[in-house]
Amino acid sequence: MCAIRVLLAEDHALVRAGFRALLAGLPDIEVVAEAVDGRQALELVAAQRPDIVLMDIAMSGVNGLEATERIAREWPDVRVVILSMHANEEYVLRALRAGARGYLLKDAGISELELAVRAVAAGDTYLSPPISKQVIEGYVRRASLPLADAQGRATQLTPRQREVLQLLVAGCTVKEIGRRLGISEKTVETHRSQIMERLQIYDLPGLVRYALRQGLAE
Repeated sequence: MCAIRVLLAEDHALVRAGFRALLAGLPDIEVVAEAVDGRQALELVAAQRPDIVLMDIAMSGVNGLEATERIAREWPDVRVVILSMHANEEYVLRALRAGARGYLLKDAGISELELAVRAVAAGDTYLSPPISKQVIEGYVRRASLPLADAQGRATQLTPRQREVLQLLVAGCTVKEIGRRLGISEKTVETHRSQIMERLQIYDLPGLVRYALRQGLAE
Protein backbone atom coordinates (compact mmCIF):
# COMPACT_ATOMS: atom_id res chain seq x y z
CA MET A 1 0.00 0.00 0.00
CA CYS A 2 1.42 3.40 -0.98
CA ALA A 3 1.99 5.87 1.84
CA ILE A 4 -0.16 8.99 2.03
CA ARG A 5 2.20 11.86 1.24
CA VAL A 6 1.65 14.92 3.42
CA LEU A 7 2.89 18.51 3.16
CA LEU A 8 2.86 20.56 6.37
CA ALA A 9 2.24 24.30 5.96
CA GLU A 10 2.56 26.05 9.33
CA ASP A 11 4.53 29.16 10.25
CA HIS A 12 5.20 28.20 13.88
CA ALA A 13 8.19 25.85 14.09
CA LEU A 14 7.11 24.20 17.35
CA VAL A 15 3.58 23.53 16.10
CA ARG A 16 4.99 22.18 12.84
CA ALA A 17 7.39 19.92 14.74
CA GLY A 18 4.52 18.65 16.87
CA PHE A 19 2.40 17.67 13.88
CA ARG A 20 5.43 16.11 12.19
CA ALA A 21 6.15 13.98 15.27
CA LEU A 22 2.52 12.85 15.48
CA LEU A 23 2.37 11.93 11.81
CA ALA A 24 5.70 10.08 12.02
CA GLY A 25 4.10 7.61 14.39
CA LEU A 26 1.28 6.71 12.01
CA PRO A 27 1.61 3.83 9.54
CA ASP A 28 1.46 4.56 5.80
CA ILE A 29 1.61 8.34 6.30
CA GLU A 30 4.74 10.24 5.27
CA VAL A 31 5.63 13.93 5.66
CA VAL A 32 7.38 14.80 2.39
CA ALA A 33 7.87 18.57 2.87
CA GLU A 34 7.29 21.50 5.21
CA ALA A 35 6.39 25.10 4.39
CA VAL A 36 6.59 28.18 6.59
CA ASP A 37 4.05 30.25 4.62
CA GLY A 38 1.49 30.01 1.83
CA ARG A 39 3.90 31.02 -0.91
CA GLN A 40 6.36 28.27 -0.04
CA ALA A 41 3.46 25.82 0.26
CA LEU A 42 2.47 26.56 -3.34
CA GLU A 43 6.04 26.06 -4.53
CA LEU A 44 6.31 22.74 -2.70
CA VAL A 45 2.93 21.52 -3.95
CA ALA A 46 4.11 22.17 -7.51
CA ALA A 47 7.36 20.31 -6.86
CA GLN A 48 6.20 17.44 -4.63
CA ARG A 49 2.53 16.90 -5.58
CA PRO A 50 1.58 15.57 -2.14
CA ASP A 51 -1.69 13.78 -1.51
CA ILE A 52 -2.62 15.99 1.45
CA VAL A 53 -1.67 19.49 2.58
CA LEU A 54 -2.18 20.30 6.26
CA MET A 55 -2.61 24.05 5.94
CA ASP A 56 -2.60 26.69 8.68
CA ILE A 57 -4.94 29.62 7.96
CA ALA A 58 -3.04 32.49 9.56
CA MET A 59 0.29 32.75 7.76
CA SER A 60 2.13 35.86 6.59
CA GLY A 61 2.28 36.81 2.91
CA VAL A 62 -0.01 34.36 1.11
CA ASN A 63 -2.37 33.11 3.81
CA GLY A 64 -3.78 29.62 4.09
CA LEU A 65 -7.11 30.37 2.43
CA GLU A 66 -5.47 32.05 -0.58
CA ALA A 67 -3.07 29.13 -0.96
CA THR A 68 -5.93 26.64 -0.61
CA GLU A 69 -7.96 28.35 -3.33
CA ARG A 70 -5.03 28.24 -5.74
CA ILE A 71 -4.23 24.59 -4.94
CA ALA A 72 -7.87 23.59 -5.51
CA ARG A 73 -7.82 25.42 -8.85
CA GLU A 74 -4.41 24.34 -10.18
CA TRP A 75 -3.85 20.94 -8.54
CA PRO A 76 -7.30 19.42 -7.88
CA ASP A 77 -5.76 16.04 -6.99
CA VAL A 78 -4.01 17.64 -4.01
CA ARG A 79 -6.45 17.85 -1.10
CA VAL A 80 -6.18 20.48 1.62
CA VAL A 81 -7.05 20.06 5.29
CA ILE A 82 -7.20 23.37 7.11
CA LEU A 83 -5.60 23.59 10.56
CA SER A 84 -7.16 26.24 12.76
CA MET A 85 -7.89 27.32 16.31
CA HIS A 86 -11.17 28.86 15.16
CA ALA A 87 -14.31 26.76 15.49
CA ASN A 88 -16.90 29.26 14.28
CA GLU A 89 -18.99 28.60 11.19
CA GLU A 90 -17.73 31.63 9.28
CA TYR A 91 -14.15 30.35 9.18
CA VAL A 92 -15.31 26.87 8.17
CA LEU A 93 -17.48 28.13 5.31
CA ARG A 94 -14.67 30.36 4.04
CA ALA A 95 -12.33 27.35 4.02
CA LEU A 96 -14.83 25.13 2.20
CA ARG A 97 -15.52 27.86 -0.36
CA ALA A 98 -11.78 28.11 -0.97
CA GLY A 99 -11.73 24.40 -1.81
CA ALA A 100 -10.58 22.78 1.44
CA ARG A 101 -11.60 19.15 1.88
CA GLY A 102 -11.20 19.11 5.64
CA TYR A 103 -11.17 21.40 8.67
CA LEU A 104 -9.27 20.22 11.73
CA LEU A 105 -8.97 22.05 15.04
CA LYS A 106 -5.39 22.33 16.29
CA ASP A 107 -6.28 20.87 19.67
CA ALA A 108 -7.41 17.61 18.02
CA GLY A 109 -5.92 14.35 19.28
CA ILE A 110 -3.71 11.97 17.34
CA SER A 111 -6.60 9.64 16.51
CA GLU A 112 -8.61 12.49 14.99
CA LEU A 113 -5.58 13.71 13.03
CA GLU A 114 -5.16 10.26 11.54
CA LEU A 115 -8.88 9.97 10.80
CA ALA A 116 -8.90 13.35 9.03
CA VAL A 117 -5.86 12.56 6.86
CA ARG A 118 -7.11 9.12 5.85
CA ALA A 119 -10.67 10.29 5.19
CA VAL A 120 -9.63 13.20 2.98
CA ALA A 121 -7.03 11.06 1.17
CA ALA A 122 -9.86 8.63 0.37
CA GLY A 123 -11.88 11.43 -1.22
CA ASP A 124 -14.18 12.24 1.70
CA THR A 125 -14.66 15.52 3.53
CA TYR A 126 -13.69 15.71 7.20
CA LEU A 127 -14.81 18.29 9.77
CA SER A 128 -13.83 18.17 13.44
CA PRO A 129 -16.84 17.13 15.57
CA PRO A 130 -17.41 20.63 17.07
CA ILE A 131 -17.33 22.02 13.52
CA SER A 132 -19.75 19.37 12.26
CA LYS A 133 -22.22 20.40 14.95
CA GLN A 134 -22.09 24.03 13.87
CA VAL A 135 -22.41 23.19 10.18
CA ILE A 136 -25.45 21.01 10.93
CA GLU A 137 -27.00 23.83 12.94
CA GLY A 138 -26.39 26.13 9.98
CA TYR A 139 -28.11 23.62 7.75
CA VAL A 140 -31.11 23.53 10.09
CA ARG A 141 -31.31 27.32 9.91
CA ARG A 142 -31.22 27.21 6.11
CA ALA A 143 -33.76 24.39 6.03
CA SER A 144 -36.20 26.60 7.95
CA LEU A 145 -36.49 28.92 4.92
CA PRO A 146 -39.83 28.84 3.09
CA LEU A 147 -40.13 26.06 0.51
CA ALA A 148 -40.45 28.63 -2.27
CA ASP A 149 -36.98 29.94 -1.42
CA ALA A 150 -35.47 26.46 -1.61
CA GLN A 151 -37.18 25.77 -4.92
CA GLY A 152 -35.97 29.11 -6.24
CA ARG A 153 -32.38 28.16 -5.48
CA ALA A 154 -32.87 24.78 -7.17
CA THR A 155 -33.91 26.41 -10.41
CA GLN A 156 -30.58 28.26 -10.43
CA LEU A 157 -28.71 25.02 -11.09
CA THR A 158 -27.82 24.25 -14.68
CA PRO A 159 -28.61 20.78 -16.10
CA ARG A 160 -24.91 19.87 -15.83
CA GLN A 161 -24.79 21.01 -12.20
CA ARG A 162 -27.84 18.87 -11.46
CA GLU A 163 -26.04 15.87 -12.99
CA VAL A 164 -22.95 16.54 -10.88
CA LEU A 165 -25.07 16.99 -7.75
CA GLN A 166 -26.89 13.71 -8.32
CA LEU A 167 -23.60 11.83 -8.76
CA LEU A 168 -22.08 13.51 -5.70
CA VAL A 169 -24.94 12.49 -3.44
CA ALA A 170 -24.82 8.99 -4.95
CA GLY A 171 -21.32 8.70 -3.49
CA CYS A 172 -19.27 9.03 -6.68
CA THR A 173 -15.76 10.43 -6.40
CA VAL A 174 -14.61 13.42 -8.44
CA LYS A 175 -12.68 11.07 -10.74
CA GLU A 176 -15.73 8.84 -11.27
CA ILE A 177 -17.96 11.82 -12.02
CA GLY A 178 -15.47 13.18 -14.54
CA ARG A 179 -15.26 9.80 -16.27
CA ARG A 180 -19.04 9.36 -16.41
CA LEU A 181 -19.71 12.86 -17.73
CA GLY A 182 -16.67 13.06 -19.98
CA ILE A 183 -15.24 16.14 -18.24
CA SER A 184 -12.03 16.84 -16.34
CA GLU A 185 -11.71 16.48 -12.58
CA LYS A 186 -10.96 20.20 -12.38
CA THR A 187 -14.27 20.95 -14.12
CA VAL A 188 -16.09 18.66 -11.67
CA GLU A 189 -14.48 20.52 -8.76
CA THR A 190 -15.61 23.82 -10.28
CA HIS A 191 -19.19 22.57 -10.67
CA ARG A 192 -19.20 21.34 -7.07
CA SER A 193 -18.02 24.72 -5.75
CA GLN A 194 -20.65 26.52 -7.82
CA ILE A 195 -23.39 24.16 -6.62
CA MET A 196 -22.46 24.75 -2.98
CA GLU A 197 -22.32 28.50 -3.50
CA ARG A 198 -25.69 28.69 -5.29
CA LEU A 199 -27.45 26.46 -2.78
CA GLN A 200 -25.58 27.95 0.19
CA ILE A 201 -24.86 24.43 1.41
CA TYR A 202 -21.19 23.69 2.05
CA ASP A 203 -21.02 20.08 3.22
CA LEU A 204 -21.90 16.76 1.59
CA PRO A 205 -24.50 15.64 4.18
CA GLY A 206 -26.33 18.92 3.59
CA LEU A 207 -26.27 18.36 -0.18
CA VAL A 208 -27.65 14.85 0.30
CA ARG A 209 -30.56 16.12 2.41
CA TYR A 210 -31.22 18.90 -0.07
CA ALA A 211 -31.24 16.49 -3.03
CA LEU A 212 -33.64 14.18 -1.19
CA ARG A 213 -36.00 17.09 -0.44
CA GLN A 214 -35.93 18.21 -4.06
CA GLY A 215 -36.46 14.72 -5.49
CA LEU A 216 -33.00 14.70 -7.12
CA ALA A 217 -31.95 11.54 -5.27
CA GLU A 218 -33.54 8.49 -3.70
